[in-house]
Amino acid sequence: MKIQIDRSRCTGIGMCEALSPDYFEVDDDGVLQLIAGPDVPESAADEVRAAVKACPKVALSLEDAS
Repeated sequence: MKIQIDRSRCTGIGMCEALSPDYFEVDDDGVLQLIAGPDVPESAADEVRAAVKACPKVALSLEDAS
């Protein structure tokens, strides 16, 4: 699966970073950075799904990589 970010929706709250710090980071300017990815291995899928689901602005989504 692939991580998709809608930067026009993201407000830098950081729920994704709190739940999945290996994939997401909000920088000092409040801009979401993708640390790893956009491809997500199955071993990290549950963590990344939780982070995507927790986004209060629905700025994150996942796309099947198939």
